[in-house]
Amino acid sequence: MLALLLPLRAAAQDAGRFVTIAAAPSVNITPPRVTIWLPPGYDAGKRRYGVIYMHDGQNLFDRKRSNFDKVWAADKAVLRLVAAGKIAPVIIVGVDQPGEARYRQYFPQRLYADASPRLRAEIDQSAKGALFGDAYLRFLADELKPLIDRTYRTRRDAAHTAVVGSSMGGLMSCYAFIERPKVFGRAGCVSTHWPLTFALQLVPGDERPALWKAYLTQHLGKPNGRRLWMDHGDKTLDAAYPPFQALIDQDVAGLGWTKGRDFESRAYPGAEHEENAWAARLDAVFGWLLR
Repeated sequence: MLALLLPLRAAAQDAGRFVTIAAAPSVNITPPRVTIWLPPGYDAGKRRYGVIYMHDGQNLFDRKRSNFDKVWAADKAVLRLVAAGKIAPVIIVGVDQPGEARYRQYFPQRLYADASPRLRAEIDQSAKGALFGDAYLRFLADELKPLIDRTYRTRRDAAHTAVVGSSMGGLMSCYAFIERPKVFGRAGCVSTHWPLTFALQLVPGDERPALWKAYLTQHLGKPNGRRLWMDHGDKTLDAAYPPFQALIDQDVAGLGWTKGRDFESRAYPGAEHEENAWAARLDAVFGWLLR
């Protein structure tokens, strides 16, 4: 299995180093490219590390590989937080998106199954193909995580395993957190695309909030030491999210989750729906989830 791991680039020791799996083996999805960042000191010691699994891996570290010539700079956020003594060093694992199939891969399939025929038709129009979010979740939890745990010195428990993403990736992070609580004990849902479809604005009689309420009520459960981060801006696509997020916050709190301890929900005035905005608040995301 180690033969699958190839150097991506060697960085200075004090900046950690990168490794890539060109095609992570999977029977669930088309094998994706996976980028692993190992923090400074990993090669010199025997310490075990928590792991952050992130979607849209091509947009995390290297501008040359990014979709929009901008990145989250996730490794830099961890370096700053560790230097400030706010978190322990962690490994970051980024999974590349599947191109035009991104919406279909990151969609929470339980919600689709519970949607009305009318809403399913809207989702189908946005997806342009069959959804496979459950297959992607099986890849993350049952194939990729065991591979990472076998290969690296990780802390394997849920309390030291986070899943983080934005927009549709925020949906998948929330879904993974809820569906696999024994695997992912931390979730960062950044600029989450709660509307599900691209008919963004809430309208009278809209079933989407009720769909989320039913899903959360049935499946979220009690905190039990878990932590859930949610946020949004108010510009570009994020301008549609505040009313949805307010309803989600009410539902999560109604299930016994305490804001500031079990979950966090923050608004970033002026922030747009893009990687530079997410990079600007990633210290807060990681710092709160991993504190």
